[in-house]
Amino acid sequence: MLEKIREGSQGTWAIVILGLVILSFVFAGVGGYVSSSGNAAASVNGSEISQSTFDRAYQNERARMEAQYGESFSILAADSSYLNQFRRSVLDRLIADKLMEQAAEELGLRVSDAQIRERIANMPEFQVGQSFDNERFKATLRQVGFQPSTFKDYLRSEMTRQQIVAALLGSEFSLESEASKVLALQLQTRDIQYVTVPSEDFVSSVVITEQDIEVYYQQNLAQFDTQEKVSLEYIELNADDLMADIEVTEQEIEDLYNNSSNDFQTDEQRRVSLILIEFGEDEDAARAKANETLARVRSGEDFADVAAEVSDDAFSAENGGDLNYIARGDMDPEFEEAAFELENVGDVTDIVESEFGLQIIKLTEIKDQQVIAFDEVKDALAEQIKREKAVEEFFILQNKAAELAFEMPNGLQEVAEALNTTVKTTELFSENTAPAAVSNPLVLNQAFSAELIEDKVNSEVISIGENHAMIIRVKQHEPERTKSLDEVKPVIITQLSDEKEQDLAKAWAQTLLTELNQGNDISEQLSEKNLGWELQSGVARFGGEIPAAIVEKVFQLSPNSDANKAVVELANGDVALVQLNNVNQSDDMPADQLAAMQQRLGQLQSQTEIANLIEALKVDADIQVYIQ
Repeated sequence: MLEKIREGSQGTWAIVILGLVILSFVFAGVGGYVSSSGNAAASVNGSEISQSTFDRAYQNERARMEAQYGESFSILAADSSYLNQFRRSVLDRLIADKLMEQAAEELGLRVSDAQIRERIANMPEFQVGQSFDNERFKATLRQVGFQPSTFKDYLRSEMTRQQIVAALLGSEFSLESEASKVLALQLQTRDIQYVTVPSEDFVSSVVITEQDIEVYYQQNLAQFDTQEKVSLEYIELNADDLMADIEVTEQEIEDLYNNSSNDFQTDEQRRVSLILIEFGEDEDAARAKANETLARVRSGEDFADVAAEVSDDAFSAENGGDLNYIARGDMDPEFEEAAFELENVGDVTDIVESEFGLQIIKLTEIKDQQVIAFDEVKDALAEQIKREKAVEEFFILQNKAAELAFEMPNGLQEVAEALNTTVKTTELFSENTAPAAVSNPLVLNQAFSAELIEDKVNSEVISIGENHAMIIRVKQHEPERTKSLDEVKPVIITQLSDEKEQDLAKAWAQTLLTELNQGNDISEQLSEKNLGWELQSGVARFGGEIPAAIVEKVFQLSPNSDANKAVVELANGDVALVQLNNVNQSDDMPADQLAAMQQRLGQLQSQTEIANLIEALKVDADIQVYIQ
């Protein structure tokens, strides 16, 4: 299995998938997956998933769903049972990630420093004008709550774990015969006829009694439960908001430049190429192969050609052994020492032994150390000084706010005046519908706490981000309750009316179906309601203007006269009587569609493999869940 994973994780397809997976984690809410503080939400083989990690992952996934589905998701989230399932799905994914990470470590999979640097340098989020920009790199990381060092550790963990995923995604395949059968079914069309029976035609026959309303109310009490709601007053402190009023002198900028001269020197970089001979099971044979390879290079054979033929480092071998530029600290000590001992471009090392195997290194380019001029970094230094002053001012104001909010617990107005800011307010909201400004798990925990609700006091200072804090108090509180029957009676009447109308329409359509199955003509019944058959030829499985419920049903029917008709409930509350007349097989099998189908089936099989692997890992794992 290890060999299969190593091979699969180095292919072009796997690299593309890996990049997409990493980006989706990093820039759709990376902060939620890196925190390790707080109580544990779960434990996987003794390794904890912290409560704060889960909280942030949940908030990030929820924000993603709200951005993608808008109000539709908000409606679903109002259902506590759905929300519990959603929370558990987030935790299950974190557990699966932890299992995959542990499996990768057990298999000995790893990612080198050079691969980390290359991945970061190639991320478009860190580039300006198609080149890596270090200031943009730092600024982007600040936005998602990372330091450069912790981001590299996170990326290494993600890339290592994803080697298993990438290998399975890139190693599964589908036979052309399999794809051909599935594509033939997809391209199949059907000739049908159907009658739409409007439910509103039966509204005059609907009778709703007080007992019906009472029974519906009692059977659906949970549907009429309101969620606990609060509205908040709050003041917000953010170092970014303070920067606009901060002034920086020319002398301060020059002093910082002179005192930080080492920061404006680029280290010497060397471009090197590599031939790697792994030890394998026969170390003596590996050493003999390495000596033979070195002799070929020293005799004048092209290093790139030899690397492409011999090297066991598949990634660099595809590029003639080229590893691009490296600096001190990027590679393992043995490699680095040998590479930086080479004096001239074109020089080749002797055989270098490391934990990865036997290495032969060639120096191809040298970039000398360079000093960045003052004018090039002047603006960045000014911004740095502004930020440092803003952060200093932020902490002064934060301490002042904490003292005032404690000394004057019954309101925020005086606190706001002392800080030269304003008190902001929210409308009433539930924990699941919090406005963006206060949609933070730490804020919500305080907002719905008994202390703030019952004692009507100010909260402590709540840190909601880097140099970003908030103090809140509950302005208004509505406890959870069940709406009375009188409040919801109009809604119940509408719901019961819609249901009974559709039931009557369906019953009438069923009588027509019975008549058809007995071989009788139903034209007279249809005429009485001004209805008629609609004919549709060549109906495809996907797309078209025919209601989806009708299409789904006709592709379940058989051309056999005893099973070619059915009654269908439509999404708009109407009913349809449908009949399948003919099945049309496609003789045309476009090569591009067949190839695409093969690829899709291979991906589905890969996803099944991943799911099976996770389930297998769960069987042997010690998993403890501490939250509901």
